[in-house]
Amino acid sequence: MCATCGCSGGTILEHHEHGHEHGHEHGHGHPETRTVTLEQAVLARNDALAELNRTWLADHGILAVNLMSSPGAGKTTLLERTIRELGARLRVSVVEGDQETVLDADRIRATGAPAVQINTGAGCHLDAQMLADGLRTLDPPERSVVLIENVGNLVCPALFDLGEQARVVITSVTEGAEKPRKYPQMFRAADLVLLNKTDLLPYVDFDVAAFLDGARRANPGVEVLQLSATTGDGVAGWYDWLRARLP
Repeated sequence: MCATCGCSGGTILEHHEHGHEHGHEHGHGHPETRTVTLEQAVLARNDALAELNRTWLADHGILAVNLMSSPGAGKTTLLERTIRELGARLRVSVVEGDQETVLDADRIRATGAPAVQINTGAGCHLDAQMLADGLRTLDPPERSVVLIENVGNLVCPALFDLGEQARVVITSVTEGAEKPRKYPQMFRAADLVLLNKTDLLPYVDFDVAAFLDGARRANPGVEVLQLSATTGDGVAGWYDWLRARLP
């Protein structure tokens, strides 16, 4: 169980769904101390499992990239375009994280790429054990790329190391330029920030300069790329970034 968000476990779904139960911790006496201690224990266990994932990925020459965003930022659309344009050369497979349904995994499979769906129920993030289970099911080939679409959430995914080699935060111009200031931990965790849906800039009130300033205040020197996963504008920079990190 996650003391931060109260979630527990995850279910791998191929073409069907399962129920999900949740546990909650209720204590007396010193609840803050108990919560902090439990959170530290959960994160420590997760970090140990993440190191096992990282070692396994490195031993097999597999690049794993954790894609994080709020819901609706365009992660799945970006994955679909990336697979269609690069998948044959990079041998891409995908771990999909959502609370319910297999909708995104079905979209990925329609591109021809292998995908495994992990449903977290009320859980708000993937963790290292879920990734390990997903990798076991996917069995990705050596010297390939695993793209991990985390649960849409700008808080908890930043706390949980999965064993990935890189973290990418995706946000869109429809969300508001203040996101890096409101959710700095997510942007501090990023190796790359993608500002998506730039084709909509003429139609929305979005201050690009303010967004860039906020992102770099949270994470000085972080690379920010502007693109549209729908039109393809700017995606070449994302592809170059991805290729540069291949084993």
